[in-house]
Amino acid sequence: MKTITTYFLALLTLFMMQNLMAQEDYEKRIETLREQKVKITRQEKEALKYEVENINERLENGSITTDEANLQKQEAAEKRALNIENRITIIENQINLLERNKGKALVLIEFDTISDKGLRLGVDINGKPAVLFKSMNWKNEIRYDRRTYSDFVMAVGLNNAIVEGQSLNDSPYKIGGSRFFEMGWQWRTRVFKNSNFMRLNYGFSFQFNGLKPKDNQYLVSLENGQSELQEFDYELDKSKFRMDNLVFPMHFEFGPSKQNTTEKTMRYSLKNQFRIGIGGYGGFNLGTRQKLKYNLDGDNVKDKLKRSYNTNDLIYGLSAYAGFDGVLLYVKYDLNPIFKDAAVDQHNVSLGLRFDL
Repeated sequence: MKTITTYFLALLTLFMMQNLMAQEDYEKRIETLREQKVKITRQEKEALKYEVENINERLENGSITTDEANLQKQEAAEKRALNIENRITIIENQINLLERNKGKALVLIEFDTISDKGLRLGVDINGKPAVLFKSMNWKNEIRYDRRTYSDFVMAVGLNNAIVEGQSLNDSPYKIGGSRFFEMGWQWRTRVFKNSNFMRLNYGFSFQFNGLKPKDNQYLVSLENGQSELQEFDYELDKSKFRMDNLVFPMHFEFGPSKQNTTEKTMRYSLKNQFRIGIGGYGGFNLGTRQKLKYNLDGDNVKDKLKRSYNTNDLIYGLSAYAGFDGVLLYVKYDLNPIFKDAAVDQHNVSLGLRFDL
């Protein structure tokens, strides 16, 4: 992960520097460089003047002879002349590069050092890096034992409702047409220090529980605050009721694992291992909605109704899963009734596959 972040920072820095160069008016930059050529000549001549004055002072003090003074003045003049030539050549090369590429020249980013102090970019100024990212720890710290891991969780399958006093076969909702979808994130922590047979899984998930009524029915909110299924006035092509929940699952997970040990690390692997989890969840209802599709006087009508339908705001239930590796058979059951103050309680139930990715 740290290597990926390092390259990401490099690419991001390169992108930003290139964009800044492209946004500037390269003609103005060229004009600035030409002015620098004049300043370079003036600067080097001023430096030569001070050097000659220093030589003359030493000559007057008797520190050097006349021949030595003349030699030092000649060497100083040659050095300053070369400085002017070389510095102006660099400026002229920069001007030529900008003119040839219309100001869109590539910039070289140098990674000089990656250490525990940070990531160093560019050149040194007075012996110090021009840019140093100190906020990140670039030192590869490998923990010998990791007790907590995390996974993305996704589940999909059949959904329905168990009505009080009835079997699932008597449900007013279609068995095959009602479905659920769930996605979230979980953390898995080993309970015991020296054994991975028991783990505590916890996290959060978004649940989308769908119910499709049978017999051309749809859900109606009554004046007394209750909701019930009634027959629709027209032939329905589709009738679907959906509840969106945010829940926080917690499971005790059991099963064997493989221990992989090296000189630097000790890890437990669940790859190709059987595991079973038992637990529950609690959370909140985020919203309920109903979708109806039907034909009215030759026109296809789609109604999307978002109402409370007197559903329970608090969601809590039991859940369990079992399987190998990251593919698991998954079942969950809402202990809370779907509708508040209903004459007959209905409880949502789901069966499907869960994937720990």
